[in-house]
Amino acid sequence: MSLSVMLLDDVGKAFLFKRFRPYLREYFMKAGIVEVPYRFFGLLFWLSFLLTGGVYIFKLYPIIAGMQNNLISLFVLTFLAWIVVQSLLIAAIILCVYFYLDLVIYNRTAEMEEVLQEFLRLVAQNLKGGMPFERALWSAIKPEFGILGNEIQLAAKKVMTGHDVDEALTEFTMKYNSPTLRRSFTLVVEALESGGEIAETIERIAEDIEETRELKREMSATNLTYVMFIIFIVVVITPGLFTLSYQFLRMLQSFAEKLSYSTAQTAVALPFSISKPAIGLDDYKEFSRNALLIISCFSAMMVSIIRNGDIKAGIKYIPFLAAFSLAFYFMFMFLAQGMFGNILKI
Repeated sequence: MSLSVMLLDDVGKAFLFKRFRPYLREYFMKAGIVEVPYRFFGLLFWLSFLLTGGVYIFKLYPIIAGMQNNLISLFVLTFLAWIVVQSLLIAAIILCVYFYLDLVIYNRTAEMEEVLQEFLRLVAQNLKGGMPFERALWSAIKPEFGILGNEIQLAAKKVMTGHDVDEALTEFTMKYNSPTLRRSFTLVVEALESGGEIAETIERIAEDIEETRELKREMSATNLTYVMFIIFIVVVITPGLFTLSYQFLRMLQSFAEKLSYSTAQTAVALPFSISKPAIGLDDYKEFSRNALLIISCFSAMMVSIIRNGDIKAGIKYIPFLAAFSLAFYFMFMFLAQGMFGNILKI
């Protein structure tokens, strides 16, 4: 093993305490990562170290050097600043990694729920064909089932090593935060324990999943009007209002300059005064663009809650809403420049 790889692994293990490693391993397993990526965490540490060095050299050192002339004070302030900045960077990187993994787990759970109905129906068909439950369950695994098939295979390996079927299935369902998976396999386990007609129970579970999915589609179609209204507000109305506000600020600034110039030329004291707006035009442009991005993020989350009942599914809508709102913003700005340009020349 090379020195660079050893540095990454050793540093990654040093910052992940042993008592936290089982929980991390379980969490990474949900995202489809078999082993804890110590090398990746070591790489993140060295990345935060380099970023901290850049921030210190270009931002903090000139400030600290201007404040203190004592070498000891300079050393203490440098040490404290380095610890604070790198801790904040590490926390920000960990939050980003957690956010990404949480989305991966959510997408994996959604993919399993999507094929769960077909999987259960295939299991019921195998049971009706005379197979025992364990064989019917494993024979139903197909490549098109993807993540669900892989998880069932893991459960099958646990059964082969001495675990009970119900214990392996329960452990699998508790692994993911999915009411559909838990409810479905809990009913299957209860049917196994009670000795009832397992095939009929599984078919009823599959039918319930289909009915639930149909109800969600109907709810999504019913709320489509609200979704379109939110999208129209974000994409068209909000950029238009920001454009009109910018043009009004531009006209007010131009009018204040012309009025002050005319007053100075004629030496006439007016009973009122109009001062130049405190906010600059470039500052307002930057503010409006940033505001559109923030509004797009929260609107995408609202759309996701209305359509899917979950905020995580709205992440994929953010780039589209942000891109279209900014596109309409620049288009409105271009058109407004020509429409209001003649007024400003008067």
